[in-house]
Amino acid sequence: MSGQQIEIAGMHVHMCAPDGPLLRQEADATDLVGEAYGSEWIVIPTSRLDDDFFRLSTRLAGLIIQKLVNYHCRVAILGDISQHLTSSGALRDFVREANRGHQVWFVWDLDELAARLAA
Repeated sequence: MSGQQIEIAGMHVHMCAPDGPLLRQEADATDLVGEAYGSEWIVIPTSRLDDDFFRLSTRLAGLIIQKLVNYHCRVAILGDISQHLTSSGALRDFVREANRGHQVWFVWDLDELAARLAA
């Protein structure tokens, strides 16, 4: 895994490098927890997510997110997922519900994340 610790809106954030290895299985989430230790949020660019993450029938999104949440990590998925949203009503519902909460957000860019964190 690769990433850096940054501060956004007064929060300690682990920003995963966009060109790092794909998160393809639950064990990858466990590695990410160790890498991000001490951070209040983990930001995962969409480029780090395998396409199976966005196919809810694979259960990959649920496994990865559940692992991170179990370790008390708050997660922001960063980037354009509109192509995936147009092809899946279930994913649209999942993203809408996640964005209503306080542990998992899907955000377009760092400006949107900063605004949400500052609120």
